[in-house]
Amino acid sequence: MTADLSQLVKAYDVRGVVPDQWDEPLAELFGAAFVAVTGADAVVIGHDMRPTSPGLSGAFARGAAGRGADVTMIGLCSTDQLYYASGALDLPGAMFTASHNPARYNGIKMCRAGAAPVGQDTGLAEIRTLVEEWSQTGAPEPGTTPGTVTERDTLTDYAAHLLSLVDLTAIRPLKVVVDAGNGMGGHTVPTVFAGLPVDLVPMYFELDGTFPNHEANPLDPKNITDLQARVVAEGADLGLAFDGDADRCFVVDERGEGVSPSAITALVAARELARNGGRGTVIHNLITSRSVPEVVREHGGTPVRTRVGHSFMKAEMAAHGAIFGGEHSAHYYFRDFWNADTGMLAALHVLAALGGQDAPLSALVAQYDRYAASGEINSTVDDQPARTAKVRSAFADREHITTDTLDGLTITSPHWWFNLRPSNTEPLLRLNVEAENEETMRAVRDEVLTLIRG
Repeated sequence: MTADLSQLVKAYDVRGVVPDQWDEPLAELFGAAFVAVTGADAVVIGHDMRPTSPGLSGAFARGAAGRGADVTMIGLCSTDQLYYASGALDLPGAMFTASHNPARYNGIKMCRAGAAPVGQDTGLAEIRTLVEEWSQTGAPEPGTTPGTVTERDTLTDYAAHLLSLVDLTAIRPLKVVVDAGNGMGGHTVPTVFAGLPVDLVPMYFELDGTFPNHEANPLDPKNITDLQARVVAEGADLGLAFDGDADRCFVVDERGEGVSPSAITALVAARELARNGGRGTVIHNLITSRSVPEVVREHGGTPVRTRVGHSFMKAEMAAHGAIFGGEHSAHYYFRDFWNADTGMLAALHVLAALGGQDAPLSALVAQYDRYAASGEINSTVDDQPARTAKVRSAFADREHITTDTLDGLTITSPHWWFNLRPSNTEPLLRLNVEAENEETMRAVRDEVLTLIRG
């Protein structure tokens, strides 16, 4: 019987419920297909702390070795640690994680050598086709000579590489609360922060893929309430929250207030431009704050706007030779990290910026947080195109309005802008509004929501 992968293979990765949607035999076929499509003679594999991750990654390794590829297993790691291994070893890689999804889920994030992404248009569709074919016809033909499987620890080298990219030698002592959400930040933070002038207050560092304390998704406000309270109680300088596979990082200031990922994007962009002599391209997606391109230009750089989604970000990073890229989802991309995303490196930039001056974090980021934003608001609709057309028509004849359709519908005025884009997987429209002040933002937000939902 042919496996149904329609709900398992997504646009950028493989993700589903274990064992209902996939299991170790299917993971072994994915390993074989990955080698067949990439043509790799060697691969690197890592996994997160989920109970099913060791078994699934081991099965993938058997499939890859069966096709003749030598396999390096780096064991427990964050997703950006796997990207480090792929870049440093110049090998295609596979990371077993379902990020912030519930415990019953697992998945695979795959990349080519140098951490280059594997998505629907860059190999994932071909991998899916092979797995579906082999699930019906039986195991694929083995390689002439089976590959070897060896283990390697990359955590220390990963930490050293990150620390080589940010100068933290002269920062003032900082008290930092870190909420790892029982995810891989509990594995990586102690090694990365070792030796820094940081008084580390750990929260939920115990690796537990059942997420006993809260969902490991820091963009959901309810998941950072523990961190916010702890920062205030400890009198800490800041707080950091990582998601399950620790590739995203969310920042909380000394008051326990969340710092906009757009403000972090602008802050890091300014620092990366300074590190590159005030020259370079910075990529930002179209729902980041208007402050991001403003700050980039103020610091001598060239901003480039792109669609939402890491495959678009990485493609634009490569196409423009960009030095940095940021998304409002708290993904941060660095040229010196193979154009891949690493929340840990962004966190180190925040520590360096804060520790290099005397003001509190709230004052430091105020210069990068210039506008009132709605955050992303989802609306369930019966007809995405019709509702979007209704909104576009309502604004079409107004003065000083510009419209573009790079990703959904973006309407811009001199004093505000909004983006309305459809979900690819659910009957939703996602709205983001930003304006010069809170009153204007609320007025635009409410008008658009009435059009969508009315």
